[in-house]
Amino acid sequence: MSGRFSHFLAVDWSGAKGTRQKGIALAMARAEGGAPVLLPAPDPKGWARSEVLAVLRDLPGATLVGLDLGIGLPHADAGAFFPGWEASPKDARGLWALIDGLCAGHPHLEAGGFVTHPEASRYFRHGKDAIGDRFLLPGAATREGRFRVAETAQRAQGVRPVSNFNLVGAAQVGKSSLTGMRMLNRLGAKVPVWPVDPLPDQCSVVTEIYTSVAARLGGVTGAATKVRTYEALNDVLDALASPPVAGSGAIDDHSSDALLTAAWLRHVHKVRDLWHPPSLTPAIARTEGWTFGAF
Repeated sequence: MSGRFSHFLAVDWSGAKGTRQKGIALAMARAEGGAPVLLPAPDPKGWARSEVLAVLRDLPGATLVGLDLGIGLPHADAGAFFPGWEASPKDARGLWALIDGLCAGHPHLEAGGFVTHPEASRYFRHGKDAIGDRFLLPGAATREGRFRVAETAQRAQGVRPVSNFNLVGAAQVGKSSLTGMRMLNRLGAKVPVWPVDPLPDQCSVVTEIYTSVAARLGGVTGAATKVRTYEALNDVLDALASPPVAGSGAIDDHSSDALLTAAWLRHVHKVRDLWHPPSLTPAIARTEGWTFGAF
């Protein structure tokens, strides 16, 4: 991987409704060094998801992109994304197309058309007392919902991912993941998405990241992995062999997540084992995908 990438882009994503999202942040680190920098949103109200898609379609050099969202849904546990539904796709790209197709009438890459679909809605937890009858597999050991193999690996690293079928609570990433899959479907073959697509010898690559994994591997300890001050952020950047960013006092965690993860991608991308985790089989790569850094 030496010299493979020229830029490292981290995207802290949001699945919220609306045209623009304060919860989206993009940060770039350059291979030759320097502190990571935030990319300014085109509008003071924040990024639109379509604008992030435009950035991914026009990446500089060979960029390693990390998207903080799930690029797939559980499949290995039941042999299907949606067991019992004949429309259940065979692979991740089919899943992205299904979600995007059922949401075609919904603006801003929102996912409401999918989670309210009469069949698809049965697999999601929508509220405290609104749980689809297929949210849990028969005989499920817990009430948390289904998890991908990569998410099981994340748990072994000391973080607590939430099932992508859960749409409730501050920690849920289901809505972010579904909107992100719409974006990936629109991206098409423009940029390979690892490991759904093989890792190419050159050109840009999109990966899934989990900012909590990056923070944990950057030295953040304790139950929480959010960094909310410049001083704490620069401690993490120092551990990642990155120069500090300018600033003091409070920083929003969307910005800090993006900044530290861009630096982390630059710091660890040459670690061969992270591209070859032991539980990542060809079938899992094709269906569930993987989280870069989960091992």
